Amino acid sequence: MKHVTSTLLALCWLLLPGVPIVASAHADPASAPVLAQDDEEEEKEKPDKRPEIKALIDELDDHVGDRGKKDVEAVVVIEKLAEEFPESGPKDRKAIVKALGKCMKAKRKPTRDGVQDRTLHERTAEALGTMGPESVKTLKQWIDHKSFAKNTPVRVKMVLSLGKTRDEDAVDTLVDLLPNHDAEIQAAAATGLSFFTHLKAKERKAIFKEVLDEITRVKNIIDIDQVDPIKRKRYDVISRPMIRTLQELSGNSEIQDPQKFLSWRNDHKNALSDEDRK
Repeated sequence: MKHVTSTLLALCWLLLPGVPIVASAHADPASAPVLAQDDEEEEKEKPDKRPEIKALIDELDDHVGDRGKKDVEAVVVIEKLAEEFPESGPKDRKAIVKALGKCMKAKRKPTRDGVQDRTLHERTAEALGTMGPESVKTLKQWIDHKSFAKNTPVRVKMVLSLGKTRDEDAVDTLVDLLPNHDAEIQAAAATGLSFFTHLKAKERKAIFKEVLDEITRVKNIIDIDQVDPIKRKRYDVISRPMIRTLQELSGNSEIQDPQKFLSWRNDHKNALSDEDRK
């Protein structure tokens, strides 16, 4: 009878207004230790050191080593490895990330028309974004590598993927990229930080401050010199993703202006706390 009563009470609580029945996608893993333990046990049970994974990696190496002639085939293998990654054990995961890291290392010369094929590197970067936390170190390694110093489109893909890993070790790198000289990298870093709404209030506050400080800095420069087209273009590129990230981190989608976000933060003693986001 006690068991039945407690079950009925639990069901009644779930039906109360404002109580979500489905767990949030950004729920803090620490709030559900039993589920986290179950996930850990599940990971241990996944097959590892599979011959089919080794075969795919060997095939990828062959394609990548063919100086760009088989990059289309290489991308197909990368997609297969990305599909296998969630179902792989730790050793296979490490091997897959290592293989994709070698793809980033592969050099591709421009064609006779002077156009450099970015397909291999862009698809590799995108795949690494689905392989966190194992892929965080690899992405951080290549974002600022001299090989991609002038290849903004690939760097943008890597920065976005770093955010998509949702791993805390990615935050410092993304924050460091916020004041980058390249506006597109700034925008990508801001977007990458929008994936960290699952962090606790202290960490969210720190990210929020960095993003708000940077967009405010750029906005102030424009207000002083409104006729400079270069400065205006930079703000146009970074403003939308930065505002969106501030909205995501604060849970406030109504504010559209940096100055208003600054006022909002100053007016909220516990700004960005878990209570404010409810």
